[in-house]
Amino acid sequence: MHKAFVVAINTKTDSHQIPSQSWVVLQSERQRSTMGVYTFTNEIHSPVSASRIFNAITLDPDTIVKKIVPSGIKNIDVIQGNGGPGTIKLINFLEGKPFKYVKHRVDALDKEKMTYAYTVFEGDALIGRIESISHEFKISSRPDGGSTGIQVSTYRTKPGAENKEEEITSGESKDSCVFKAVEDYLLAHPDA
Repeated sequence: MHKAFVVAINTKTDSHQIPSQSWVVLQSERQRSTMGVYTFTNEIHSPVSASRIFNAITLDPDTIVKKIVPSGIKNIDVIQGNGGPGTIKLINFLEGKPFKYVKHRVDALDKEKMTYAYTVFEGDALIGRIESISHEFKISSRPDGGSTGIQVSTYRTKPGAENKEEEITSGESKDSCVFKAVEDYLLAHPDA
C-alpha cells in the first residue's frame, strides 16, 4: 500500500523557485509489506549545491553531525575500514538521551554518481524489534544550483515482533530533521 504524505514544509514557493533558507520535502511515500518491512521514500529539494550536501552527509558526517547536534552525539568512531564500503562506525549518544549507541555499516559509496548507502545493524535505537535499517541516498544537481535528494529507508523488523508504526515513522522524521540541520549549517557556513 502506498500513501503519499508531506513530512515537512518550511518554505514559500512560487512556481519552480525555492528561495534560500528553505527546505521542502516534495514527496514522501511509505510502504509496509506483510513481511515486517517498512519502506519510506523521501524527495527533498535544497538550495545547497549537490556536491556540498553530498560531501557533508557522506564524506564528512562525523564532523558536521557533531557540530549540528552537539547535544546529542558523544562521539563517532570508525571501528573498521577507511570510510568506504565495509566501514563500520560506532555512534555513541550523550547520557540522558533515549538511546546509548548504534553501529552502522557503509554498504555503498559512489562519489561520481553521488550515491551513498548504509545499514544500522546494532544498537538500542533498533528498539529490540527492528533487525536493521537501511538507507540509500542519491543527490543530484538542479538547474538553479540547488540539489534534489532522494532517500529510501527500509526498516526490517524481527520475525514475530510486534511493531508500532509510529515508532518506526518517528525515526524517519528524525532523519529528515538531520538533513534540514545539515542544510542550515551549510547555508550559515558557506566555506564549510
